[in-house]
Amino acid sequence: MTELPKTFDPAAIESRWYAHWEDKGLFRPDRPHAEPWTIVNPPPNVTGSLHIGHALDNTLQDILTRHARLKGKDALWVVGTDHAGIATQMVVERQMALRQQKRTDFSREEFVAKVWDWKAESGGEITRQLRRLGCSMDWANERFTMDEGFSKAVLKVFVELHRQGLLYRDKRLVNWDPGLGTAISDLEVETREIKGHFWRLRYPLADGSGFIEVATTRPETMLADMAVAVHPDDARYTALIGKQVRLPITGRLIPIVADEHADPELGSGAVKITPGHDFNDFEVGRRAGIEARDMLNMLDAKAQVVQTRDGLIPADLLGLTTADARKAVVKRLKADGVLIPHVDKDGETHDAEPRTIQTPYGDRSGVVIEPWLTDQWYVDAATLARPAIEAVRSEAIKIVPKTWEKTFFNWMDNIQPWCVSRQLWWGHQIPAWFGPKIETNGSRTYDGANGNFAIFVGETEEEALAQARLHYVDDVEVVDSVADAYLKGINEPEKHPYPMIWRDPDVLDTWFSSALWPFATMDWPENNDPTLGGRYPNDVLISGFDILFFWDARMMMQGIHFMKDVPFRTLYLHGLVRAADGAKMSKSKGNTVDPLGLIDTYGADALRFFMAAMESQGRDIKMDEKRVEGYRNFATKLWNASRFCQANGIGASTSLDAPAATLPVNKWIIGETIATIQAIDLALADLRFDAAADAIYQFVWSRFCDWYLELIKPTLGEDAATYPDHAVETRGVAAWVLDQILVLLHPFMPFVTEELWHANPRDHELIVAHWPQADARSIDPEAMADIDWRIRLIGEVRAAKNELGIAPGAPMTAYVRDADATTQRRLNGAHTTLRKLARLQDVSQDAAPAGPAIQLVVDEATYVIPLDGVIDLDAERARLTKGVAAAEKERDALAGRLGNASFVERAKPEAVDKARADHADKAAEAERLSAALARLG
Repeated sequence: MTELPKTFDPAAIESRWYAHWEDKGLFRPDRPHAEPWTIVNPPPNVTGSLHIGHALDNTLQDILTRHARLKGKDALWVVGTDHAGIATQMVVERQMALRQQKRTDFSREEFVAKVWDWKAESGGEITRQLRRLGCSMDWANERFTMDEGFSKAVLKVFVELHRQGLLYRDKRLVNWDPGLGTAISDLEVETREIKGHFWRLRYPLADGSGFIEVATTRPETMLADMAVAVHPDDARYTALIGKQVRLPITGRLIPIVADEHADPELGSGAVKITPGHDFNDFEVGRRAGIEARDMLNMLDAKAQVVQTRDGLIPADLLGLTTADARKAVVKRLKADGVLIPHVDKDGETHDAEPRTIQTPYGDRSGVVIEPWLTDQWYVDAATLARPAIEAVRSEAIKIVPKTWEKTFFNWMDNIQPWCVSRQLWWGHQIPAWFGPKIETNGSRTYDGANGNFAIFVGETEEEALAQARLHYVDDVEVVDSVADAYLKGINEPEKHPYPMIWRDPDVLDTWFSSALWPFATMDWPENNDPTLGGRYPNDVLISGFDILFFWDARMMMQGIHFMKDVPFRTLYLHGLVRAADGAKMSKSKGNTVDPLGLIDTYGADALRFFMAAMESQGRDIKMDEKRVEGYRNFATKLWNASRFCQANGIGASTSLDAPAATLPVNKWIIGETIATIQAIDLALADLRFDAAADAIYQFVWSRFCDWYLELIKPTLGEDAATYPDHAVETRGVAAWVLDQILVLLHPFMPFVTEELWHANPRDHELIVAHWPQADARSIDPEAMADIDWRIRLIGEVRAAKNELGIAPGAPMTAYVRDADATTQRRLNGAHTTLRKLARLQDVSQDAAPAGPAIQLVVDEATYVIPLDGVIDLDAERARLTKGVAAAEKERDALAGRLGNASFVERAKPEAVDKARADHADKAAEAERLSAALARLG
């Protein structure tokens, strides 16, 4: 037996136990004949560090993994990191900039080599931090989305989707980041509120008969306007539909079209349409019959003005940034008399109306995101979505909480093509090669701007070359880039007789590769077992709701398509961890919380338990450091209880089953243990982490530590010599209960439980122990009812003493009346307990003496406890009366504030919530003190 230190110190045990588990390979699945159980982690960015969202997500996963392992399953938690194309490339480029280097100073191959060097040196920070959290992941088989095996899976999926017509090139609008020079996903766009303006313009009708009024927050885009839209049912414009407008500045003639996108109730009801620079306008333009290839583009990749195809933008506007172009365009519009001035409430005239504009920014570059018309690779998401939708409808995939299903269906039913290409160097380079197209006359033509070229898609360059040779019926040369091809004369057969092809320089969106995570991490496609050795589908996926569509839905689509089965049976979506006031955490607000700092202060176990206890389905978590501290105190309480057990000869249990018991207190704690096991089993089956945490917390703190150990002290102490058999039985039961506690608590608090487990000699680690069985046959209802009665009576006496300011140890006598036979029997067997824990010298059945007394009702019986000579009754009445008045005054003041509609509507939500909580506290305090006053008579 190893004597436990007096003080619980998390830092002293956490690193030691984690290293022990990992060194002994205890995280690896090593039960070949057991039922497989698999979960994959959402791969964090290789550039990342542990944030509070990671702490929540991975804590929940670890609880389920450790629970499955304890249940005897062959549990595998797949761990890995995402190559994070944009983030990683930015990190490396920043480091290069410190050395006055640029990416373009090197070849692509040289730059990628530098990224791999960075990963080897610095890319494992977050995996080290996950270890500090206690994550029992299979590190021996850690994966990376750019490792060789995973990359093969990515290329195969791309090629197969292309062959099936589900992946193609198209010209569409994308979120374009001019700072990074690449398309980005919606998740990488953050919307900020920016002070801007709303301009109203007169567009003259081409026939000179008048004008049509439009409004815009981006007047510079009128340089690429291609239509004006009005609602087909708007009677004001019926006669104008089909007519043309002559644009100011450019003179371009554009049609007035009917489209329901135009809202008659907003502004003039007419909307300028710039399909090359607005997502809504793009769809309006397509409905009006404008092909994407014919839409006008007025910006380059750096968001500077370039000439449109029709050459109508004035030369002095070319090369301007959008901000400068806006000023120049407004100045011209004003000079041309087409700018309608805004008159404010004071009657003053301005060029535009001030407005707060929701503006998209790149979350990494910090620049304004432009909708930009460009050629990209797209996945036919609508086709892939249909089986995923059916999987959720049929509950082949169960979404928890179920309330997220409506959001899922709404998005999936209206899903748009998925842009999967990015203009980066770091990532999976797209396995497509471009070359000139064979015209009908046999000539070769390459026209990249208009998409007039040949495409060859293959998993390797050899496959692409083979396709090219068949296409050209000629030998083919592979060159480095389109620029090299032009230098060598791509459209000049006489200069270069052989056709040339070159690889698409773009890479795949990281969401494309991570969508394969549940099966590509299992060595697919080399492993062609459809269940991947029983590891597919995964049992459950845990994810933040914010990546439901970016990752979860795409795993469903790719998994069902390629594996012919769902990727996971259950999808659990947790909420966000918010600041204490309910605000969303962000670095810009300065309200983020460092989980590693919390671990340093309170230990990983305390942070983990906080996350589990606060994780209530469908709700966000408000960060509360005091609660984290409280759970460290919980671990300390268990530590001290274990030290008490050690000191009283209570060692390791010798049985998995509940030991035989004769004493009611031992029967009671066995029943309470079994009830707790049942509650935790049910909660974890329903993924109610909060309910599971609450069940073990209440059992450990209240039932075991506060009551059971108190109730058995006489048996282990002064009565042990008189009743040695009782002491032996109690030590055996207490050992069994403590072992069950350590196992039940282990998934939530792995470090302290493993340490306490080894305070006694063991032949195996707690991490691979056996989960308790809830055998209801060991429950003795009568014994449980008897001890519950004792606890309620003792609790009532203690509470009454506390309310009246009576010292807890003050000896008193109780007089019982109306006690039935059951209560009589219980009283006869509880004298010692009531004397020691309630400080009741006697419980008499005689009539109580006259005078002031405490009156307590427990079940059918009334207990009268005289107060003469115990306290100063007049002083106590005065104290309680004063306390009641103060509490009621504050209660009523808060009620008045909450009854004021102005306060409830205008105050910050957190202020209203605090007022409600304070009102409830004061109301409860007034009620408690009033009850105490009433007891005095």
